[in-house]
Amino acid sequence: MTPTPSPTLHRSSASHARPVPPPVRSTAARRLAGRFRYDRRTGTWSWSPEMAALLTLARSGAQPCTELLVRSLHPEDRPRTLDAISDACTAGVPFALRVRLGGRSGDDRRAVLVGEPLLDVTGAVDALEGVLVEVPPEPAPSADAPGADGDGDGRLHALETEVAQLRTAMSSRAAIEQAKGILMLLTGCGDQVAFDLLAHLSSNSHRKVRDVAVALVGSAAGHTPLPEDIQALMRDVCPPRPQP
Repeated sequence: MTPTPSPTLHRSSASHARPVPPPVRSTAARRLAGRFRYDRRTGTWSWSPEMAALLTLARSGAQPCTELLVRSLHPEDRPRTLDAISDACTAGVPFALRVRLGGRSGDDRRAVLVGEPLLDVTGAVDALEGVLVEVPPEPAPSADAPGADGDGDGRLHALETEVAQLRTAMSSRAAIEQAKGILMLLTGCGDQVAFDLLAHLSSNSHRKVRDVAVALVGSAAGHTPLPEDIQALMRDVCPPRPQP
């Protein structure tokens, strides 16, 4: 198997003069969140308009890349972000980082960057997907406000819970994408048909789609045997090929 490339990661502390569009702020009513994907096979990044807005790149029209992502963060957050991306792409390690947005030391915008590697059927990292979620600024505490310290603890707990939920969601999506790839290899079908087959297995085995996906991936990797009910359904959708 030909190894797939990792993104080019540069640790440069030099400042580059370039026009920076004014930061896009989320309203108090909702939290701005964007999605990203790095494809290791093609070595290309893509991200949603919301992601570009969070990185203050919505008006630049620049092509998504590692350097743009990292330079849009606080200088102190760049090295660990590069390390997290590198570990995710080479070792398949997911990450959830608290970062500061804007690329300038005086910017107070906070966010959480979550990344989940997508593995192929051989266990190699095929892509990296994730989300960037803005964290609203905390209101200034009032000296005479009751329970001010408790409110801070509550906000921290809520943020940690949300990060855990994001990682669970990304992990579920990664397992489903891997299971689709397995079904595509077994049947020679396309992406949509593979998902329809996965939904069929889920419905007829009375299991969640994610649980069926995890079972397929674990079986393909040789970690766990496929449950008997899923095996029976698999024989219907992927019958054994006749021997020549």
